[in-house]
Amino acid sequence: MHQSEELLNTYLEHTCDEESALLKRINRETYLKETMPHMLSGHYQGRVLSFLSKMTRPNRILEIGTFTGYATLCLAEGLQTDGEIHTIDINAELEERVRGYFKESLFDNRIRYHIGDAIQVIDNIPGQFDLVFIDADKKRNLQYYDLLVDRVPSGGLIMIDNVLWKGKVLQGNPDNQTKQILELNEQLKSDQRVDKLILPIRDGLFVLRKK
Repeated sequence: MHQSEELLNTYLEHTCDEESALLKRINRETYLKETMPHMLSGHYQGRVLSFLSKMTRPNRILEIGTFTGYATLCLAEGLQTDGEIHTIDINAELEERVRGYFKESLFDNRIRYHIGDAIQVIDNIPGQFDLVFIDADKKRNLQYYDLLVDRVPSGGLIMIDNVLWKGKVLQGNPDNQTKQILELNEQLKSDQRVDKLILPIRDGLFVLRKK
């Protein structure tokens, strides 16, 4: 991150709502213990996710890619009183620590934490989702989207992270993974079932609203 980006990020974090003590600890411990801590949503993006969730007031949320649970807790802040969030991750090694974080939160009884392949897990969770956040294997983003778009009601949101791919979507001679991101973005752009907008937050957040 360039110095100007760091300064902007610091200012954005300064002017939005503060993290809770638990979120601050998850952030800190992720950077201390994980080899790829940048996968964490972080303070500012976490507030964006919380804000959008509070605007949507979802009864059911689906998150693909739990990691250390930071975004899960941010999204849960917008749940209706009797709502629930299903979150899926492939990494069983993090399960004990993440469950510990959830137990400390206000949302423990509303979080359904699944370990396994997301495609298989999604098939085993019935019903619709008012809000979907996809932040997992980038190669399968389009597959996740196709599986879920018809399970989101009118007015519901689908959000997909990392769609600017560190700015590589603007560069010539893209590598294979960047080509997949570009293909995803072009297909979403053409999908008339949704209103769509990329927010240039961190690595790019595609927000799609079901018509």
